Amino acid sequence: VQLQASGGGLVQASTSLRLSCAASGRTFSTYAMTWFRQAPGKEREFVAGISWSGSIIHYTDSVKGRFTISRDNTKNTVYLQMNSLKPEDTAVYYCAAGPTVNTRAPAYNYWGQGTLVTVSS
Repeated sequence: VQLQASGGGLVQASTSLRLSCAASGRTFSTYAMTWFRQAPGKEREFVAGISWSGSIIHYTDSVKGRFTISRDNTKNTVYLQMNSLKPEDTAVYYCAAGPTVNTRAPAYNYWGQGTLVTVSS
């Protein structure tokens, strides 16, 4: 499966942004989808993940209550709605596809190219 992330940009703190990750291939609905992010000088970290059916969702603690992950299997797309953005959310955001929701990056077979989110204070 090939993944294409989009929706990043430069925004002010406390505002919102929605990221999208479009997948090619007919097997999208069988994959768990996850968003990771990587800030300059830091390791790639798990942000949110959703199972193939949408019944299992996990968030990292720092985004709980602010970010929402969702998916539309009819459109082969996963979304990350980001509200109340903070400067510390600044990073390149990557979508990834794998067999199950996992917080570890090596567990994922397929990655999008990343989209940059910059939050100014």
